[in-house]
Amino acid sequence: MFPPIEPFRTGYLATTDGNEIYWEASGNPKGLPAIYIHGGPGGGIMTGYRRHFDPEKFCIVSFEQRGCGRSRPLATSSLEDLKTNTTQSLISDIELLRTHLNVDQWLLYGVSWGTTLALAYAQAHPDRVMGLILALICTTTHQEVEWITEDMRRIFPIEWERFAAMAEPEPGERIIDAYYRKITSPDLTMREAAAKAWCEWEDTHVSLDPRHTPFSKFQDPDFCMLFATLVIHYWKNGAFLGDQQILRNLKTIQHLPCVLIHGKLDVSSPLEIAWRLHKAWPGSELVILQNEGHGGSGMVEAVTKAVAKMESELVGKMSI
Repeated sequence: MFPPIEPFRTGYLATTDGNEIYWEASGNPKGLPAIYIHGGPGGGIMTGYRRHFDPEKFCIVSFEQRGCGRSRPLATSSLEDLKTNTTQSLISDIELLRTHLNVDQWLLYGVSWGTTLALAYAQAHPDRVMGLILALICTTTHQEVEWITEDMRRIFPIEWERFAAMAEPEPGERIIDAYYRKITSPDLTMREAAAKAWCEWEDTHVSLDPRHTPFSKFQDPDFCMLFATLVIHYWKNGAFLGDQQILRNLKTIQHLPCVLIHGKLDVSSPLEIAWRLHKAWPGSELVILQNEGHGGSGMVEAVTKAVAKMESELVGKMSI
């Protein structure tokens, strides 16, 4: 990884529906444009993403998705704001930012939930994308949501029982729907309990990696509430995408270079998801990390290598 750097420019971008999106740019203002798309939903950005990129060669952009981080208003300030928090809105925010920064095309780097958003954005605006680097791949299908919230009880039966008991599902109600009912309740105590239980479950299903340590931000009740609210909102609604939409629309971006990076020990997003995407995208490269789960030091190294390789290929094409 490259040494830590600070942004050379930051700002807030006003949307037409009352949101203000925090964004930052680092590296070389005249470098190859790249945008980092964070996970969650609601995870926000941390400074480490910049260190994957050579700061002399890249203009490194990121933003905090509406409703989280330093963007305003936060999703927890008014549950009414959730109505305008959709994947389509996030895609529009990325396009607004691209136009604001006078970027013609950029390289997309998405992590976890950010891979779903990066793929959806690329399919909506393929002419604005030079390539994709996707790590910890998920496509947020109905099957994936069912796996995380229901089927993973086969691996973590004790923890899942606590997780499901907190949801108190009505007969025939999905766990995700029960959690949505609680996290959007006017009863703050109920919402806080649901958020705490949800984040405990999040920490559980990434724990099979032998180097796993609990996510420190989950000790912050405000972060827990925000994170759980947005994740549950997007999971309940299937990321506001038709089921299997990303795979069905893959032909729109199959001409773009793509590196997929995934840990073999990732239980949250099983390797099958990355494998299916790779099989449907013949030109993609799949990097499988044998001893990694949902993140880790090997993932950091693999992403840095993928960025360098992508930069070399893109610059080579531009010089032809």
